Amino acid sequence: MAKRLTRGTRLDGRLQWPFVLLSLICLLQSCATTRVEQSRQTTSELEQGEALVILGRATYNDRETEVSFTDCLATSLGQGRNPIRLVPQTQFKNDLYPWFEPRTAPTNASDLAQLFAEAGVKEQIERTNIRYLAWIEGDTVTIDKGGSLSCAVSTFGGGCFGMSYWEQDASYEASIWDLKNLSASGQISADANGTSYLAGLVLPIPILARPGNAACKGLAEQLRTFVTGG
Repeated sequence: MAKRLTRGTRLDGRLQWPFVLLSLICLLQSCATTRVEQSRQTTSELEQGEALVILGRATYNDRETEVSFTDCLATSLGQGRNPIRLVPQTQFKNDLYPWFEPRTAPTNASDLAQLFAEAGVKEQIERTNIRYLAWIEGDTVTIDKGGSLSCAVSTFGGGCFGMSYWEQDASYEASIWDLKNLSASGQISADANGTSYLAGLVLPIPILARPGNAACKGLAEQLRTFVTGG
C-alpha cells in the first residue's frame, strides 16, 4: 500500500508542471487595447461616384508603412453595409506618373501640398474622380519581450516546454486630403498595444494579440465615418 502511494505521489509531481502551465494558458487572455482620436477641419462628404485612395508612406527603408496595413484598411472600407469605392494605390500612382516615382514621391503628408501645386497634377486628379486621399504613416514595433521556451527532439519523441511573450505597439496616423479642393481635411490617429504569448505544452501554443489588426479596424471605422458623414 505504501509503495502505491509513493508512486502516485511521484506521478503527480511529474504532471504538476504541465497542469500548471495549462492553467496559466487558460487564464491568459491575449487582447489589444486601442485608442482612436480624430480632428477635422472640413465637413465635406463623398458624393455619388466619388472615390477614396489610401497611400502608405514609402521611404524604402525599415520605417515605411507596411503594405499589409494599407491592404487591411482597403479591405475593411470596401466591405460592410456602406462600402466605399476605392482606387488602388498602384493605379493612382500610375495615373499620376511621374510624380510618384521613388525619387520624386512625397515622403510625408506635408509634401502633398507641394505636389498638388505642380502643373498638371490637379487636372490628372480630376480625371480619376477621387475625392479623398488618406495618407497613412506609422508602423508596428516590438517594445518588450521575454520568457523562456525550449524545444527538443529525440528518438523517443519531442516537445516544447516553457513560455515566451512579446509586447507590440501599433501606432498609425491618417492625414486626409480633399482632392476636390486640394486641401487638408483632418487627421485620424490609432494606437493599439497588446502582448502575445507562445506557450509550450508538448506543442507550442500561440496566443496572439494582433495590435496591428486592432489599429486597422479602429482606423478604418473612423475613416469611414470621416468621409461619409455616417
